[in-house]
Amino acid sequence: MKILMIGDIVGRSGRLVLERRLASIKEEYNLDFIVANAENTAGGSGLTIKNYHDLKEIGIDCLTLGDHAYRQKEIFSILDTTKDLIRPGNYPKSAPGKGIGIFEIPGNAEHGPLRIAVICLVGRVFMQPVNCPFEAVDELLGKLPEEIKVRIVDFHAEATSEMQALGRHLDGRVSAVLGTHTHVATADETIYPQGTAFQCDVGMTGSFNSIIGRKIERVLETVRTFRPTQFEVATENRRINGTIVDVDTRTGKALAIQRINVSEDDG
Repeated sequence: MKILMIGDIVGRSGRLVLERRLASIKEEYNLDFIVANAENTAGGSGLTIKNYHDLKEIGIDCLTLGDHAYRQKEIFSILDTTKDLIRPGNYPKSAPGKGIGIFEIPGNAEHGPLRIAVICLVGRVFMQPVNCPFEAVDELLGKLPEEIKVRIVDFHAEATSEMQALGRHLDGRVSAVLGTHTHVATADETIYPQGTAFQCDVGMTGSFNSIIGRKIERVLETVRTFRPTQFEVATENRRINGTIVDVDTRTGKALAIQRINVSEDDG
C-alpha cells in the first residue's frame, strides 16, 4: 500500500497547487491513500468548513490538524461528526473532535478491503502546554484492533529531538511517524530497525518564494523592527512537499520511504 503524507497546506497557494497537481501525483505514484495536514489552510491559520469540503473533493482521504486546530471556530460544528478530520490525540478528552481515524479502502480479490488508522499528535517542546504525546499514543494504540496493521502517525512538533524520540518509541508498532509543523522538509527519511518509516518533517505545500509560506517582506519587518504585522500568505513558486511510504499490508511494516517536491509547473 502506498500512502502519501502531504506537508502543511498554507493558505490559498497550498490549495491551488493541490487542485492542479494532486490527481497527476496520485496517478504517477499509484497511491492508495492520501493524508494531508490542513491546520494552516484558511489564510494560513486554521481550517474552514469550505476548505474541508474543497480538499476532500480533490482526493484527500484524511485531514490532520495541529496547534491551530481551533483557530477557525466554525470547524467545531463538524469535528465530532466528521470521520476523516483528525485533531491532536493528546488534547484533553473533552476537546472537540477525535485524535484517531480508521479508514477502509478497497483491496483485491485475495485480501478484500484494507483498513488503515491515522493518528495525530502535537509536541510539547517549544509548543503550548498539552498532554503527553507518548502516553496519548500508547493509549490510542492500546484500543486499536490488532488486525489493523497499517498505522500512520502525524506528529505536529517543533523539535527534531522530540520527533525522533517519538519515532523510536513507536518503532515496530506503527507503519510511519511523519512530522509536520516546521514547514521545512528534512532529509532524514529512513526506516527504523523494527519497520517504522520516519521523517522529522515532510515539509510544506504552498508558496516557496516566502518565509514558511508567508510574504517575505512582512515577516522581515516584524523580525527586524519587532512591530507586529499581518503575515500574509505568499503566492509565487507554489509547490507540494510530501512523503510516500510503501507499507506491507500483512505486517504493517514499511518497505520504502520517499520524499517528493512537486512544482505547480512540473509535468
